[in-house]
Formats: sequence, C-alpha cells, structure tokens
Amino acid sequence: MIEKGTWVKIEKVLLKPEERTAKIPPETKKVPYVIHVCGFLKEKANIGDEATIISKVGREHTGKLIESEPSFKHNFGDFVQELVDIGCEVRKELEQLNE
Repeated sequence: MIEKGTWVKIEKVLLKPEERTAKIPPETKKVPYVIHVCGFLKEKANIGDEATIISKVGREHTGKLIESEPSFKHNFGDFVQELVDIGCEVRKELEQLNE
C-alpha cells in the first residue's frame, strides 16, 4: 500500500482509439492516446489501482497508478572512449591558447 502524499506516476487515457482523428496513421489510430502524470497521491492506493493525484500546480488527475517515487530513466547512451579522448585533447589546446 502506497501512503497518501507520496510522489507517484499515473497513466491516464485521454482519447480512446475511436475518438482519435482520422488524420493520423492507421497504426497510430488503433491505440489510445495515453499520458503519464506525476503528482502527490490523494489517498492510499496500490500499484494498478485507479488513483487520484494532485500535480505540482494543484490540478487533480485520476488514472491507473503505475509507479511510486518515479525517477527519470533516460541517459545519453553507452560510454564512448573517443569522446573522452577528444575532450582531453580540446582541453589541452584551450590551455595552450590561454598561455
């Protein structure tokens, strides 16, 4: 059970497939238009439950609770040795210019 006031993420369906415009590709039109919204849990709930949150700007949103204390999971890719080497080389060249 996730406690009231916890920072969480919900999934909310904005448009069902039949409500989407005809001007989008057919494969896109087959799926609902879904958003993820983060906010503070209004009442205790479990993952998968329908829950209401209050966003940072004070708006209430209701949707399926999908994550507690969500974090960003993107990155800038795998390590690339060449970029480190170039960075060191550029730093040396800049130091020489400032001498």
